[in-house]
Amino acid sequence: MSELVKLKHEFEKSSDFLVALGDQKRQAIILALLDKQVVHRGLRVNELTEVTGLSRPAVSHHLKILKAVNLIDFHHEGTKNYYYLTHRPQQIEQLEQLLTHVRTIMACNQEL
Repeated sequence: MSELVKLKHEFEKSSDFLVALGDQKRQAIILALLDKQVVHRGLRVNELTEVTGLSRPAVSHHLKILKAVNLIDFHHEGTKNYYYLTHRPQQIEQLEQLLTHVRTIMACNQEL
């Protein structure tokens, strides 16, 4: 398999992850979850609606997408769900692979 075909395949595998990161509304949710005050407990949907200005259904939709690519998770406290950023090496590995792919593309463009 040529390097470019392999690179295309790797980008296709990363598509959902890139889509999840690429949306400004999801970026706002990620930034809200990065706040040092909420690292330990997380944020509830209603708190995220206040921070982002999005409706409750919109926040829930974006949380579902972020959860599908393992960027966030949640825990229960009674009947309340608290969302937080995951701390899995998988996300760092995905970002490192994407960076490697971008470097490969840039190197290929310089050769042209």
